[in-house]
Amino acid sequence: MAAVFGATSAAISISSSNSSRKLHLPSRRSLPGRKASFVVVRSDAGVNPGHNARARRADQLITNAVATKADGVAASAPSKPGHELLLFEALREGLEEEMARDPTVCVMGEDVGHYGGSYKVTKGLAEKYGDLRVLDTPIAENSFTGMGIGAAMTGLRPIIEGMNMGFLLLAFNQISNNCGMLHYTSGGQFKIPVVIRGPGGVGRQLGAEHSQRLESYFQSIPGIQMVACSTPYNAKGLMKAAIRSDNPVILFEHVLLYNLKERIPDEEYVCSLEEAEMVRPGEHVTILTYSRMRYHVMQAAKTLVNKGYDPEVIDIRSLKPFDLHTIGNSVKKTHRVLIVEECMRTGGIGASLTAAITENFHDYLDAPIVCLSSQDVPTPYAATLEEVTVVQPAQIVSAVEELCQ
Repeated sequence: MAAVFGATSAAISISSSNSSRKLHLPSRRSLPGRKASFVVVRSDAGVNPGHNARARRADQLITNAVATKADGVAASAPSKPGHELLLFEALREGLEEEMARDPTVCVMGEDVGHYGGSYKVTKGLAEKYGDLRVLDTPIAENSFTGMGIGAAMTGLRPIIEGMNMGFLLLAFNQISNNCGMLHYTSGGQFKIPVVIRGPGGVGRQLGAEHSQRLESYFQSIPGIQMVACSTPYNAKGLMKAAIRSDNPVILFEHVLLYNLKERIPDEEYVCSLEEAEMVRPGEHVTILTYSRMRYHVMQAAKTLVNKGYDPEVIDIRSLKPFDLHTIGNSVKKTHRVLIVEECMRTGGIGASLTAAITENFHDYLDAPIVCLSSQDVPTPYAATLEEVTVVQPAQIVSAVEELCQ
């Protein structure tokens, strides 16, 4: 099994790089037109003003895009502060820093020891910290998840790695009935400072069972926080924050983002578990997204800018609870919302987010909320069919054009 997942770890390398109740939309005259000088958005959320050769090709959407080499942080020069890491290396750096800082932090899971994990997030940690703090387990998710929760009850801070997030369905009882509830059912006698993490999402022909998106499964469990990383910077910061939290945290990592590269600071930093990230400020429409879909949205944003639209892109990062402060301020400004997710449409994160926005900011909306989600079908193995089930940049462009008409 380790060999199989080791092979799949060679994913494509990529760079990340007030209100009226009536429909009131700006006229096309009020939207910035196509001029000789315009704004071009990079996939890392940077903004390049002025005429740009890449912008002339902005209409050419890249299907099934994650990011392009030219749009990431390739412009980072060696003279800049910080150091470049791939996303899986940033996760490892955050984990290693916390293990060095706190002797109660430990790791457990299948092949996390001397093999280094199926995607090498724990590579080298067993040699440095020993087999007791980096514990290889049998292929028994229900058993080692329960063991990790028990260890957390005694004062340790375990990180439980699922070789694939789909396998953690075998541990659903431990996660729901124990991990999320023990602090409450014990009358506060126990804390459960455990981190559950692993790869998930639609990969490159990994089949239905290895393409699970379990955000919708776990969001209904009381007492659990959920975050999704999308860049090396926030992967490290969220990992450190999750380990330090006294609450159980599920950290979702996308299998296609592990080889995404970014320059991150040399100094220590920790990201908030409850804050969204403003990826690109804008005026015309709020686009809410997370994980891999962040890059599909930013691919679409190039075309939208070239067409005269000014989308505001927010990576919600915190899947539970939602950062309604950041989201609400954006809705009050743009009055239109588009949600883009890789999760299933029925009962997904987008459905919960739609409900939260409607309940809290309905009076600020000038148009119905639009949600683009994956189709409610098992992910096909065939590449062409797999691509059809996931939201593509062209669909995002079309949705924004309809919202802003």
